Amino acid sequence: MQIEHSYSTLPAEFYSLCAATPVAAPRWLAFNHELAAELGLDAALCETDQGLAIFSGNQQAPWSKPLAQAYSGHQFGQLSPRLGDGRALLLAEIIDQQNQKRDIQLKGAGPTPYSRRGDGRSALGPVVREYLVSEAMHALGVPSSRALAAVYTGEPVYRDQRLPGGILTRVAASHIRIGTFQYVAMLQDVPALKQLADYVIHRHYPQLQHQAEPYLALLRAVCQAQAKLVAHWMSLGFVHGVMNTDNMTISGETIDYGPCAFIDSYDPHTVFSSIDHQGRYAYKNQPAITQWNLARLAEALLPLLAPDEPSAIAVATEVLNEFPALYQQQWQQRFCAKLALTPNAANVVLVQELLDFMAQEQLDFTLTFRQLSDSLIGALSPEGPAAAISNTAPYLQWHQRWLQQLQQDNPNRDLSALQAQMHSQNPFFIPRNHQIEQIITQVVQQDDLSLFQQFAKALKSPFSATASNAIFAKAPPAGGPHYRTFCGT
Repeated sequence: MQIEHSYSTLPAEFYSLCAATPVAAPRWLAFNHELAAELGLDAALCETDQGLAIFSGNQQAPWSKPLAQAYSGHQFGQLSPRLGDGRALLLAEIIDQQNQKRDIQLKGAGPTPYSRRGDGRSALGPVVREYLVSEAMHALGVPSSRALAAVYTGEPVYRDQRLPGGILTRVAASHIRIGTFQYVAMLQDVPALKQLADYVIHRHYPQLQHQAEPYLALLRAVCQAQAKLVAHWMSLGFVHGVMNTDNMTISGETIDYGPCAFIDSYDPHTVFSSIDHQGRYAYKNQPAITQWNLARLAEALLPLLAPDEPSAIAVATEVLNEFPALYQQQWQQRFCAKLALTPNAANVVLVQELLDFMAQEQLDFTLTFRQLSDSLIGALSPEGPAAAISNTAPYLQWHQRWLQQLQQDNPNRDLSALQAQMHSQNPFFIPRNHQIEQIITQVVQQDDLSLFQQFAKALKSPFSATASNAIFAKAPPAGGPHYRTFCGT
């Protein structure tokens, strides 16, 4: 097991050394043996008493150097100058089997200097949600933090009610955020800002180290990574829910699965978060908010971009103005691939017409694309598909034009191979909101892990239509209440 502590080599203002607070009666909820193998984790930590003691915060491992990271953040557009890890501790960085450095972090391990009068704990429900949704995102191919372990603490936490507590151990390429740069920039410590930028380049974008303008290249690389990430979210109907600058990573990974959820019936205005009263982080707003966040990163980097501020603003603005085109390119590739079409202007019109129809008819986002994939071979046979998604004239006309374009774009493709390609882009099931809630209820209220374990196993193959996965592919019952999510802090 190769361990490093490179983040602690940064200046002291970047973090605070801080030990976890022990808990009363920890026990295992889940352990991710597959991820442990990827990390080359010591077998003594894999669902053992020693591992339980370490991943509950009751014992400090000899290889760990726990610290809480400092950062700022724009929360729903309002700047909070000093946030930081209020309930998380970075234990160490581990070099995995692919020679990649990855953070190991406890979430819910007790108060830190950044807790702001909070208890530093997590309720068990949010731990279950993040474990399942982050692992689902990984299986869906989305860059994401991952869940290594989850434990019961044996202690209550108090939110709007008394709840059982839990601790999540998560793994990420790093936990460096846009807000990390904002924090250092507000200290007006340019040498420390440069040290952070150099660290990020070395860790995440080493190909930029010998560029003539490495910090401008860093801004551009983060813009590219974020454009790719958010386009992937959009193609799956994923709503992050809390895209504050302290929740968006420099590496381009998804982290902080708080009020997140997947769209069922398609509506581009969908908001799930109970505190997002203005719809700032609605599904359709995610690309624009990404660019807004990147502008905050650019502001933080200004002292490194040019000798004077007007010149720095000019070059930063030029990079930021590239974002809409970067994002559109990624969006077109993702959505055209879902329909097995070549990304071009005419096919983008077809995609948008389908999305407009889905919104008008309130069709299920995931099921619609999967049904198109499933029906492909039958749709091109003389008999046509067994059951159309809709029998309305606008849909049938769209469907016919799609089939014609499909054949034009793929003249020599075997239909079964084409269908397999579509299936690889359109999941058979996703973590449905009502199912996640059912699992949380069983775990929290009944201490029943059976459905959690069944779902966690199914999540390893979300594109596969199997008998064991079929139970999770159903849309929620019609006429139910609007789904609301909560941050869990």
